Amino acid sequence: MSFAYLMPIGLLAISNVFMTFAWCGHLKYPGKPLLIVIAVSWLIALAEYCFAVPANRYGHAVYSAAELKTIQEVLTLTVFAVFSVFYLGEQLTLNHLVGFALICAGAFFIFKGPIG
Repeated sequence: MSFAYLMPIGLLAISNVFMTFAWCGHLKYPGKPLLIVIAVSWLIALAEYCFAVPANRYGHAVYSAAELKTIQEVLTLTVFAVFSVFYLGEQLTLNHLVGFALICAGAFFIFKGPIG
């Protein structure tokens, strides 16, 4: 696989780490004032956009928009699963794994191409 195919995936992975912390990092600190949490989240999200926008811009040269979105969603689930276990200390259940597997099955069909 060439750099043109791998680079958008790497950039999307990095952007998902930032976005997961922007959206959910504050859950570990429920006592923090909401306005401060929002401001910090926006700053983190700005960093996320600095990776996501180039990933989509460059990635669209080799992937369709649907494929890019699918890559992003699978990465989001992967990053979030790791985040929820190791940062928030939550457990993944069989229900989570089955749900994630079904989403990955959907991703398979996005990349499989036209059926029939």
